[in-house]
Amino acid sequence: MKLFNTTVLAIILIAAVSCKKYLDVVPDNTLKVEDIYDTKTDAWNALARAYNFIPRDDDTHLSTWTLGDEWLGRLDLNDNTGNLRAMRIMRGLQSQTAPQLGFWSGTEGGKPLYRGIRQADVFLANIDKVRDMQEAEIKEWKAQVKMLKAYYMFLLVKHYGPIVIPDKMAQPESQPEELFLPRKKVEECFQYILGLINEAIPDLVERTDANNAGQIDQIVAKAIKAKVLFFRASPFFNGNREYFGDFMDTDGKPFFDVDYKQEKWKEALDATNEAIAIAEANGKRLYQYTREPYSYDRDAFAQNGDNMKTLYNLRMLVCDPWNEELVWGYSNLNYYDQGELAHATNIRLPAGYEGVVNTAAFSWQWLGASYQMAERYYTKNGLPIEEDQTFDKSIMHEIITTPGAAAPEYRPLSGIMQPGAQTIRLYMNREPRFYANLGITAGYWRAHIVRVNTMMFSGTDGGFNSSVNNTDYIATGIGVQKFVHPESQSGAWQRTIKFPYPLIRMADLYLMKAEAMNEFSGPSGQVYEEINKVRRRAGVPDVQVVWADPSLCRSPGKHTSKEGLRDIILQERSIEFAFEGQYFWDMIRHKRAVTAFSLPIRGWTHTGTNASSFFVLQDKQARRFTITDCLWPIDLNEMNTNGKLIQNPGW
Repeated sequence: MKLFNTTVLAIILIAAVSCKKYLDVVPDNTLKVEDIYDTKTDAWNALARAYNFIPRDDDTHLSTWTLGDEWLGRLDLNDNTGNLRAMRIMRGLQSQTAPQLGFWSGTEGGKPLYRGIRQADVFLANIDKVRDMQEAEIKEWKAQVKMLKAYYMFLLVKHYGPIVIPDKMAQPESQPEELFLPRKKVEECFQYILGLINEAIPDLVERTDANNAGQIDQIVAKAIKAKVLFFRASPFFNGNREYFGDFMDTDGKPFFDVDYKQEKWKEALDATNEAIAIAEANGKRLYQYTREPYSYDRDAFAQNGDNMKTLYNLRMLVCDPWNEELVWGYSNLNYYDQGELAHATNIRLPAGYEGVVNTAAFSWQWLGASYQMAERYYTKNGLPIEEDQTFDKSIMHEIITTPGAAAPEYRPLSGIMQPGAQTIRLYMNREPRFYANLGITAGYWRAHIVRVNTMMFSGTDGGFNSSVNNTDYIATGIGVQKFVHPESQSGAWQRTIKFPYPLIRMADLYLMKAEAMNEFSGPSGQVYEEINKVRRRAGVPDVQVVWADPSLCRSPGKHTSKEGLRDIILQERSIEFAFEGQYFWDMIRHKRAVTAFSLPIRGWTHTGTNASSFFVLQDKQARRFTITDCLWPIDLNEMNTNGKLIQNPGW
């Protein structure tokens, strides 16, 4: 939501231990819950409080987007328990005594989602008492809060599997058997969530107006429903006998559905089609940059127009505020806070550029990309580097010099790579998303209203500098500029450009549709077309063209089998949604996380002062991820309070 006031009133909760007279206004008068819902203004504040439980994935230290193997923070934060909590989980530092990002109870940086669910129940029980609201408006606000309750429960299922279903609101007179409830089977949880969503959708407006952007409308609700069904159909939740066949409730029945049901993919596909239809009918589409390029890129556009248009489409698709691709975004940002991913990733403006601001404020320069990500992007042919016949992995770390500005070979590199600069072969002939998302040696970094010539070596632009920023540096030598608006500067919040962080965007819906179709009925021209919508915007060849060409592809025809196309779709998602918190959950959904996330995070030697000393790979941080880590632990205090709870396996 845009400027939802979440601090006007304190959060008011109803608990079994609360008394009826809990807030005296004057000695002979007591303010009751119903009095808090007296006017529309009161209700608006309560609605804002309900939204306030959406997790802070924009916040560097509280974000779940740094789960997985895409990110690495500066190494001096390794043992600070208050920082980079998601990375602590990836390092094997999760525990039931202090769960990192504990959404069940709100521990260690996690939003207390059960408190959010209770807040929603209080709202739904009292909103009808508001005096100055029309019935239709009350129904619409109720529907938003039902969606929030469903969304919070979905997040709990993602993290914990079976959860407690709070189908009745606790009252002061509630008995213990009403308060201390057991966990329900995963399928029951999904059905309850879907029931809430189906109940809410008809009462929502089809599309909210610009003043209320970020609130849930039918477009958002149907996209959330599609996402819920997408997870429900995925192997982690659908027939997961391998992991959880012996994870039983008190009746000796498995919490997880251990029998795979193919039709769940059809339900996910139908919901995704419906979500796409309503989104497209309301003008949602893949983002295209339509304004004039920045002045520093005009020469590049003149020489290399098509490639630069693609680069701008990709560079701006997240940070261009409220653009047409965004289906639902998180925008409950603290404008004065510099803790966002955008500020943690932005490099400090080096000396020698006009308007230099020598401050780390809003340009921390220490959250970067792993080396794994540098390899994960496609080649220019739209193939993984290990699949491209034209890409020689044996020499990909060889140091080279880019063509000079006057050379004909430089024209397709203009605005993308610096002329006559040292780099390595790995950084050449890659797909446009590689150059739009990353900050690399001999590339460009667009921020501070200038175009920085990044080299990333120690003492050079973007690199480690012991005399200026000895604690603020990109430890892998590879930056992430995806979340940095080109006009964002350092020094003060007024100099930064804010934008909603994407929770769901159109590319996600298209690739969800492709995956659901492939899983339900196998490869087809329609599946390829959904993938190609995203690939064409990314400037790479169509999937069925390149994967069928034996002169380019080492495994021609891989796209013609369900298993092969599944791999292709998952890699497409890993690139398109790089650093957006999707890859971790895709690996969880397909039971690949243990294999994917148990290798150390690698990066270049950031103290290297030239190409030969910089381009030396190092293991930067050890990682450990097991089947146990696939489900978050329930806080030990919760386990001790509610004897009916069964802890997740391994904890």
